[in-house]
This record gives sequence, C-alpha cells and structure tokens, in this order.
Amino acid sequence: MHSDQHSPHSTHKKVMIVAGEASGDLHGAHVVKAMNRLDPMLRFYGVGGEKLRAAGVDIIAESSEMAVVGLTEVLSKIGFILNVRRKLKRSLVEDRPDLAILIDYPDFNLPLAKAAHQSGIKVFYYISPQIWAWRKKRIYQIARYVDRMAVILPFEPAVYENVDLDVTFVGHPLLDVVRQRYSRDDALKEFGLTNGTTTVGILPGSRRNEIVSLLPDMLEAACILKNRLSSVQFILPLADTLDYTFVADIVGRYPVEVRIIRNNVYDVIAVSDIAVVASGTATLETALIGTPMIVVYKVSQISYYLGKLLIGVDNIALVNIIAGRRIVPELIQHEVTPEGMAHEIYGILNDNVRLKRIRQELRSIKDRLGTSGAAARTAQLAYELL
Repeated sequence: MHSDQHSPHSTHKKVMIVAGEASGDLHGAHVVKAMNRLDPMLRFYGVGGEKLRAAGVDIIAESSEMAVVGLTEVLSKIGFILNVRRKLKRSLVEDRPDLAILIDYPDFNLPLAKAAHQSGIKVFYYISPQIWAWRKKRIYQIARYVDRMAVILPFEPAVYENVDLDVTFVGHPLLDVVRQRYSRDDALKEFGLTNGTTTVGILPGSRRNEIVSLLPDMLEAACILKNRLSSVQFILPLADTLDYTFVADIVGRYPVEVRIIRNNVYDVIAVSDIAVVASGTATLETALIGTPMIVVYKVSQISYYLGKLLIGVDNIALVNIIAGRRIVPELIQHEVTPEGMAHEIYGILNDNVRLKRIRQELRSIKDRLGTSGAAARTAQLAYELL
C-alpha cells in the first residue's frame, strides 16, 4: 500500500469560506494564502470581497452586499442575505466541501455552522462572535456546531473555558496588516498637507449607512475646529468598500477642506495628530499605529435601544474593551454631535499630559494583542481539520 494513501491531503480538497464583511475579507484572504502555501491543490469558494477573490477564492456572493450595522439595518438587505444562505446550505449538501471556514459575522454564520455540522462537514470558526458583549447564550450553539475556533483577542479563550470547544488564541491579524508605507514627512508631502499644522483624521466607517449616519456630524465638527484652532487640516482615508464620489459629494456640502485619500488608510492615520473614528476595526488599527482618537458609534434609535437591552459591556470601543477601562473617549448615539466631537478633540489636543498618556496606553494595547503570524497559525489549525 502506498504511504500517502491515508494522507488526508492527497486529493483535491474543497473549502467553503464565508466572510460577510470587509475585515473578514481581508483576514480571510491571508488565511487562504497561508493554506495554499501548505497545500497548493486546495480549492476555495464562498462569500467574500475583492481580497478573497484576489487570493483565488471563487466568490458566489459579494460581502459588500451583506455588510450592515445595527439590527434594523439588516431588514433592508434581508432578502439578499437569506438567498445567499439558502445557496450555501444547498452547496453543503450538493458540493460536499471538506471544510467550512466561517469568519465572524455570527447571525449569518452560526446557522450555517449548524447546517454544516448536520451534513457531517467540519466547521472551523475564525474570529469569535462577541459573546462576551451580548447574547452570551450563543456559546452553547457555538460549542455544539463548531469543531475548532481561532480567536484574536487575548481574553477570549477564558470566555470558552466552561464549554467543550477547541479554542486557540492566534494573535490579532492586524499585527501583520497595519504597516505604513511612508515616513511622516513623506506622507505629508504625498497627501499635500502642511508640516507643523495640526492634522485631524476623519474615519467615518467602511459601510454606506455608517457614512450617512456619521460623516455629516464629523464634517460639522471639523467646521467648529477650524474656527477654534489657529491652524488645522483634515484628512479622510477612503475605505476600499466605498465609492469615492459618494463620499466626496457629502464632503463637498460643508465649508471645510478635507483631503480624501484612496488606498492608504494606515499612512493617513499615522500622519494624523488625532482622529475621530467610527467604532469597529478602525479603532484597533488606529491604536496599533499609536494615534490618539475619539470613538463614535451611532445606529438607528430602535437598533440602539434593542442593543442596549442586550449588550453587557461598559465600553463599546474594542480598544477600551481590551484595556479593560476607558483609555480613549467614546461618544455613543445621542452624544454623537458636532459640538461633542469638537469638544473632545479640542480638549485632548490642548492637554499635552493627556495626549502623552493616551499614546502610552495605546502602546500597551499593541503588546496585549499577541505576536505577528496570526494568519499562518490560523491556516495550520484549519488545515489540520482536512
């Protein structure tokens, strides 16, 4: 008998991968590339965006069509989302993938995990749902239907201590991704900014509904700061999920100059003295770069009140959750006003001791997030299930 006959990797293996949001598309693409280094014959298909497609995944539904914030915002896309899930469930039965890799996006992925489990297909979950924040009972569903999980926040393995689930902290994938291309001086030149002028970064999110909800207030805050600070300039890194003209049209309605920069979020954050950031992955990216920030979060009123009933954490910014205390200001819902944002930014910029303390505390966040190589460790854990 040939020695490789029992090898689990001797035939072409098919892997379904599902990333419903921009960050999942990014982190998933790194895992796919790392798995392909382990076995170039692997075939991937599923839900994702440009980055998973570029990594060689056969995309059957676009993640940008599925990304939503808040409970009520889901309703506008529910038909499309359910249709995609039906298609994937059918594929589990008809195409029989050898493994399902599900990335975050729990309201979509947990029912899919159940369907895969019932079809006898192994489930690897990358990036834990935030069960430590809300709907904690989902832990039992996860333990029942998931074979192995890779988590990216240092406190998450302890969350799963009391259930029977194979959980590994792999480090945060952003540690491999957050890199600046330019020195500060070169970045200022590249972006057409003035050296010695206070630079405020505006990061309104990666989804259209976040932009509509947050950007107008952020721009009004910029107008207030322009009047209050002797010299200030504003810069906005365009998320690659967004259309330039959509954002530029909104910016054009306000009497303040904002430079919109494509394809370079990290240098924009690095060149900013302070940033106003929509709650989400961008708060961690900003923390890793070490730029002081204020964090804002706003959804529809009904989403907010439903969320308030369900959410059990003191802070909503990931950077504050990891620190275990509020190291950067958070403005939530009705607090997200132009005056509120301008007041917080102005207060930090005019207090050197506070600025220095925030920078130091952001450095400690980086130290807690593990070491680089999350994608390679995750790929190995997933590959072992094949």
